[in-house]
Amino acid sequence: MTVAIVLLTIAVVAVVALLVAVGAGMLARIDGATWPSALTRAAGAFTAVLILAATVTAALSPFLT
Repeated sequence: MTVAIVLLTIAVVAVVALLVAVGAGMLARIDGATWPSALTRAAGAFTAVLILAATVTAALSPFLT
């Protein structure tokens, strides 16, 4: 059961990160950024979401064991 919860959580975090990246890229493109610049902003947003998820997981891990 624990493995299923971990895999589901990873999937949800990945989907949220992709949605945030797409949104950041679209907003950058609408703002008039070039394609490489928009992709850079999308990659930064994707990375930020993953880092935030890892940080929250590390912070909460003592309470969940």
